[in-house]
Amino acid sequence: MSVRPSSSASSDVQPTDEATSYYSWIINLARGGSSQKQSPSGSPPNERTGLLPKPLANGNGEAGSEMVGEVYDIDDEEGKSKYTLVLNEFKVLLKGSIPVILAYTLQNSLQTISVLVVGRLSPEDLATAAFSYMFAMSTAWLIALGGSTALDTLASSTYTGSKNPHDLGVLLQRSFIVLGLFYVPVAVLWFFSEPVFRLLGQEPGLSRSSADFLSCLIPGGLGYIYFEAMKKYLQAQGTYYPLEMPIENWKLMMAIEIMRPGTYVLLITSPLNACLNYLFVYTFKIGLLGAPIATGISYWLSFLLLLAYARFIHGWDSWGGWSRKCLRNMGTFSRLAGLGVIHVGTEWWAFEIVALAAGWLGTIPLAAQSVIMTTDQVLNTIPFGVGVATSARVGNLLGARNAKGAERSSHVAAWLSMILGAIVLAVLMGVKDFYAKIFNDDIKVIKLTAEVMPFVALFQIADGLNGSCGGALRGMGRQHIGAAVNVVSYYFLALPLGIYLAFHGWGLEGLWVGQCIALYLVGFFEWAIVAISNWEKEVQKAFARMDHDERVETGSVIVTPEYGSS
Repeated sequence: MSVRPSSSASSDVQPTDEATSYYSWIINLARGGSSQKQSPSGSPPNERTGLLPKPLANGNGEAGSEMVGEVYDIDDEEGKSKYTLVLNEFKVLLKGSIPVILAYTLQNSLQTISVLVVGRLSPEDLATAAFSYMFAMSTAWLIALGGSTALDTLASSTYTGSKNPHDLGVLLQRSFIVLGLFYVPVAVLWFFSEPVFRLLGQEPGLSRSSADFLSCLIPGGLGYIYFEAMKKYLQAQGTYYPLEMPIENWKLMMAIEIMRPGTYVLLITSPLNACLNYLFVYTFKIGLLGAPIATGISYWLSFLLLLAYARFIHGWDSWGGWSRKCLRNMGTFSRLAGLGVIHVGTEWWAFEIVALAAGWLGTIPLAAQSVIMTTDQVLNTIPFGVGVATSARVGNLLGARNAKGAERSSHVAAWLSMILGAIVLAVLMGVKDFYAKIFNDDIKVIKLTAEVMPFVALFQIADGLNGSCGGALRGMGRQHIGAAVNVVSYYFLALPLGIYLAFHGWGLEGLWVGQCIALYLVGFFEWAIVAISNWEKEVQKAFARMDHDERVETGSVIVTPEYGSS
């Protein structure tokens, strides 16, 4: 990390011997030395590991000028080559993305397992469960994953730019209120969804069973939303340890925080969810409707366990208790949350329209589409996870007034996501001929899935680019730009083309050709927008979004003994 003083910071800070030892470890980390594998705290990266350091409090409990923690960013001014800078940023984002991807994979596995359990009842129940969860993904889950991007934008920059540690707790309280209100109309829609599905041209049987399925899922939907908000609250916090902390305590923290909290919780609830689904569907003989009841219980359990983690292990320091401040500045949070829903939703709604169109093609295409979409929801955790890590990283850097680092991080994230997308592409092509057997034994469904899978594999690279660049835009608070690009690419080109091809001889494959085209357009358009952004101006905008009385107008100061201060 560079020396990045504010205009009022002193350039004569002299480090202590202990600080010198600590910062020597930082330099070794930056250079790729052996100490890179372990922080001075002994804690590997996890959900709350800081992508930037946090100020060390002085004796009065106020933020000091020196900053400690996991320091990852390095500046060009320090004599490092561009290759070294990019490679280090690549490592940082990869380390930050892996636990996020794992957590989202486990999170999506809750409903994937539910579909697998129900799929053994009949092809019709498989279609109902997959269709219902896809509709849930495009409505309530969208509020959780899209609306909570307001926390990606605000919490990450607030953590490095605010002088009050309780500001994160205030943001979490706002998210509970705003996202809870967003969920109310969705719950009403779910309860009365049967006529909506019929209006959209779905078969009466599928419409009725899906409406019943969603009605049973209504209580669990709010648990899903609150769980996602809690994850973002913890993710925004940096794990840092004061210089005077004994090494014995560092080792204890390493044992406690060996995994990020969301992943830790989901490793408990994911297998429990599988057991609950089996019990409710088969043992208790509830059948199809047992699945949403069991999954809803799992969502609430995940939220409560994550809340317990924050309360009893780590993360409660930023809470500060319920405050009337959460009712202030609601407009900014609501606007960013709404734009986040639109940004993510314009893509997901396009895939929902594809699912509806597949239903018009018949039961077999719908079943094959259900297999593909359930798979894609799991695979989407990779670009989405990279995007979440990118938005947090960019937001932290903007809050630290490091415009150059934020720009570099955005471009490195784009390349990282495309590399991961290429790996997924290769895997999908290798398993396409037999993959659908996991979900259903119908030969026609297996064959049709194999025919469409190459198109699904092809767009993984573009999906990765879309996820990472979308994350960079969210870190900048520019959700509206991503939403505009999605609207033009999907609704004015891809969907009309895909539906036309589907009903003119291409079938289900035609629908996915359109999606491939859209994702490549979105990915490269968003990357171009990131490339031409004025990053110094984005720093100013990040501070403008904070509560006026809680800003640290002087920015962040990083002092390293090897490089001195400037």
